[in-house]
Amino acid sequence: MAAPAQDHPLRTLFRNLVLVVFLAVALYVLFTAFNRQFLHPFSSEEVLLLEAGAILLVAFAAARAFTSAADEVLRRRGQLRHGATIRIFLNLLIAVAAILALFDLSGVSAQSIFLGSAFAGIVLGLAAQTVLSNVFAGLLLVVANPFVPGDRVSFISGSYGAFAPSYPHEMMYPSYSGTIEDVELLYTILRLDAGGLAKVPNSVVLSALVLQPKLGAAKLHRVRMTFPFTVDVKVLEAALADVATAFPEDAARTPPRLEVTDIGTMSWDAVIVIWSTILDDGLVRDRVMRCVLLRLPATAPVLGAR
Repeated sequence: MAAPAQDHPLRTLFRNLVLVVFLAVALYVLFTAFNRQFLHPFSSEEVLLLEAGAILLVAFAAARAFTSAADEVLRRRGQLRHGATIRIFLNLLIAVAAILALFDLSGVSAQSIFLGSAFAGIVLGLAAQTVLSNVFAGLLLVVANPFVPGDRVSFISGSYGAFAPSYPHEMMYPSYSGTIEDVELLYTILRLDAGGLAKVPNSVVLSALVLQPKLGAAKLHRVRMTFPFTVDVKVLEAALADVATAFPEDAARTPPRLEVTDIGTMSWDAVIVIWSTILDDGLVRDRVMRCVLLRLPATAPVLGAR
């Protein structure tokens, strides 16, 4: 006999929340409409304790409803390692809501407790802004699941310094490439291609341009070089055949091409454009420039290359 299919997490969450709402409404009716009949023998202090217990009961039921649904979502995605962190965060939010409700029940102003002064409120708000933004971004990354550990990605973000070469070359994006190690509540762990681990704040990851190259997919490379006028453009055109031979793994792809990008008073700039499955820009530049150097006369050095 086949095992019954498990419910969808959203369906389970909806059913549990309906039960929580029903429990909350029943307790509210008990303490308002029928308090005289059922709670008459109790003193005001005892009724207050019963109401506080009812608030804690509803908070506990709501926490179980959200955490069970979150665990099921993470289980289906194979991300149970984030279960404890998310449960703590959800339980903390519900606990804060329950504490505020208890303060209101006892007649104590929560604002007077947490924000005793305007200055303290500003300090707390500024101190928690970065942490909370990373936490919420981490939750969105876990729920949206744009990438998983093992994926190779490149983060392009304006939050970090852009490359500013001293020689005028084409624009380079400040990208950080590597393999995803883990997505934590505050940071995304990236093992960089250049070596080492980088802890990127989740708020930066959420706002960054994320490139996910596929294995075996070709990448566009542009190798820019500067030559004196003594070097004829035909020399570089002849070097294109050597460049194509230097990339045998990409022989079936679009052949490399030459673009003249700038002409100065004493030099001219050219770019060799090539599509290659090699993702390492440095390795591609090395192969291309070696082919060009072998074609250049010994008396015509390259003025600049990138």
